[in-house]
Amino acid sequence: MAQRNVKEIKVTTLLKEKYINLNLKGKDKRQILAELIELVAQSPKLGNKRAVYRGLLEREKLGSTGIGNGVAIPHSKSEWVENFILAFARKNEGIDFGALDGEKTYLFFFLASPKEEVGQHLKILSEISRLMKDKFIVELLKKAKDRKEVLKIINNIGAKI
Repeated sequence: MAQRNVKEIKVTTLLKEKYINLNLKGKDKRQILAELIELVAQSPKLGNKRAVYRGLLEREKLGSTGIGNGVAIPHSKSEWVENFILAFARKNEGIDFGALDGEKTYLFFFLASPKEEVGQHLKILSEISRLMKDKFIVELLKKAKDRKEVLKIINNIGAKI
């Protein structure tokens, strides 16, 4: 049986500067998720942003994607996503995102994946989760001055794994 997608996709190659927002305005989970969708809405890989947003809300009903340590990884698999899209955003004051540790969430990695790419979707989520367990990296991302600095941090840690 042939493998469809042999090349492994890494966070460092997925995250693009245009999909980084360091000043989220939302006051609650729904507003933050809507801002994340808007951040990637212009991507040619995203077909129907409303459907993907509904998928995000449905996923959050299963349990919060707030993994703790000030980080959330909202994600959705959809037939409306042609290829993987990764966004990064920051809410400087933090919000209650229902994180596992009960703490505020400041950093958001949003992953939109094609519905049929379950294995690769899980690998990307796992990579982000592993990277964000490092409190030093989380602090660097919280303090990053601009989008270029975020990319530099992600690329530097990606080179070490």
